[in-house]
Amino acid sequence: MVRTQISVDADLYTRAKMVARREGISLAELCRRSLETAVAAQPTGKPWMKYAGIVEGRPDDSGTVDDVVYGRDRP
Repeated sequence: MVRTQISVDADLYTRAKMVARREGISLAELCRRSLETAVAAQPTGKPWMKYAGIVEGRPDDSGTVDDVVYGRDRP
């Protein structure tokens, strides 16, 4: 586990402490859970790849580029 330090305004700190107390967990655990939720909501990998023809299509699709661009078969 990595130790880190963050700064928050007084009102957020007070409200977070109350939530943690109500949940029966430490403020650190509340922060870990909140970070996990925020990070899990983000897409993983490279979302632009679905537009690159790498994720979808046939394995030989890129090989047909020569046919289309140059009007000939690839060597």
